[in-house]
Amino acid sequence: MGLLGGQQNGNAAENGVAGCEFQLGGSKTKYKRMESEVGETEEDAPLTDKNTERYVFACAIFASLNSVLLGYDVGVMSGAIIFIQEDLKISNVQLELLVGILSIISLLGSLAGGKTSDVIGRKWTIALASIVFQTGALIMALAPNFTVLMIGRLFAGVGIGFGVMVAPVYIAEISSATARGSLTSFPEIFINFGILLGYISNYVFSGLPVHISWRVMLGVGIIPSVFLGFALFVIPESPRWLVTQNRMEEARMVLTKTNESEKDVEDRLAEIQQAAGMANAENYEAKAIWREIFNPNPAVRRMLITGCGIQCFQQITGIDALVYYSPTIFKDAGIKGNTEVLAATVVVGFTKTVFILVAIFLIDRVGRKPLLYVGTIGMTSCLFLLSIALALPGQGKLGIGAAILVVCGNVAFFSVGIGPICWVLSSEVFPLKLRAQASALGAVGSRVSSGVITMSFLSVSGAITVAGTFFIFSLISALSVAFVHTCVPETKGKTLEEIEKLFQDEGEWQGGGEVEMGDAERLVQNKLPIVEPATSLEP
Repeated sequence: MGLLGGQQNGNAAENGVAGCEFQLGGSKTKYKRMESEVGETEEDAPLTDKNTERYVFACAIFASLNSVLLGYDVGVMSGAIIFIQEDLKISNVQLELLVGILSIISLLGSLAGGKTSDVIGRKWTIALASIVFQTGALIMALAPNFTVLMIGRLFAGVGIGFGVMVAPVYIAEISSATARGSLTSFPEIFINFGILLGYISNYVFSGLPVHISWRVMLGVGIIPSVFLGFALFVIPESPRWLVTQNRMEEARMVLTKTNESEKDVEDRLAEIQQAAGMANAENYEAKAIWREIFNPNPAVRRMLITGCGIQCFQQITGIDALVYYSPTIFKDAGIKGNTEVLAATVVVGFTKTVFILVAIFLIDRVGRKPLLYVGTIGMTSCLFLLSIALALPGQGKLGIGAAILVVCGNVAFFSVGIGPICWVLSSEVFPLKLRAQASALGAVGSRVSSGVITMSFLSVSGAITVAGTFFIFSLISALSVAFVHTCVPETKGKTLEEIEKLFQDEGEWQGGGEVEMGDAERLVQNKLPIVEPATSLEP
């Protein structure tokens, strides 16, 4: 079976899980290609296995296009601020505010995104995110002064808040359990691709006059949203959301496109109905959902610690500071000239993008936890080495080369581990009734953490040097290793219902389930081999 291998069957009654929470892929023991079923007719399979895979794959790609906008904004702003500061004559404090406010204000979009996606649907929340971001990008490109530039930045932040919250949720709800890890990592791929495009844009347009260059850099960010407009004609609404709205026929039509047979469609529809409480209960009231989140039982508390904690650690280890201020870091390392500095950032962006593909290839094979171990330990080492490289004066080309190497190493380990896996975990650890709001809360933690880091980096660096700042980041990254070990269970190959059971058992949660530190060591020693999924396959 390929990466997006066949959908899992899911007759809850057959598997003894009546009354279970909803599961994307159904029972793991029923995983099989439909051509192996006896007596199945051609009419039972409106789409072939290959066509089903392609359709779900395309939906995941289109749903992730908003992430290009976020990545592009992060990447392009790292270079654009050089020219903005020169053109508009703004101070370092204003520069920090300009960079960091996007992350802070995006929490409004993330908070509103959970409720909005429950009201208008996942698909149209994706569309709304694109429209709001477009508006912000246009205002920024035409801004005559710092005040107008900040207004555009506020719009862009709200749009990004919507986008980062809803895309992983949508993808998780249309994917099978066996492919969910890879597919829900797509937004992180596109963020990295957007960052690379932003870096390239900086380099390409750096030769224009100062008052024009940064406007062109920011304005080009509107282009990806044009493709998203076309995508809305292709992607369907989430079948889970349609069921919660009691739009059963529409949900059935979507499931027909994402499953291999009519039997699969009916089984999965029944499971979703059961999970959503459509058979015997009304939908959860919004107040009840938030009450359960803010006054959680032990299982939900563990889910929140894992889902929100991993989001915060993703940011407080300094990745956004590294990306936004990489020109400042390279100048501190001794690189002269804007063109040379921006060329170095392109190398960083390319490295970040390549290694995210490695993570996508491995996440459903070796599991989430080994990659998290490798990523967080690698980041800790690179951040520590970067602090040393920046602290040693007069190293010349050797010091510059070392700084570029360890920065590339840090973004590589980030892209292999906590970068993509953060979004995977936050989209799969919460049950259906809490998923939208809890994911929004996690995204808020991520954005606030990012904003605090980016809005304080220049000031903190001025007080304790850039080297000292990255030494602090290395200590925080070391804490993230301990967090992964104690608070993150392995979820590879498990249905969402099985993942929920992990959190109901404190021993499983704290012990990390199947994967321990030794797995990460073997992963490194064997150069990240492909391991067969734990899910058993019936003939």
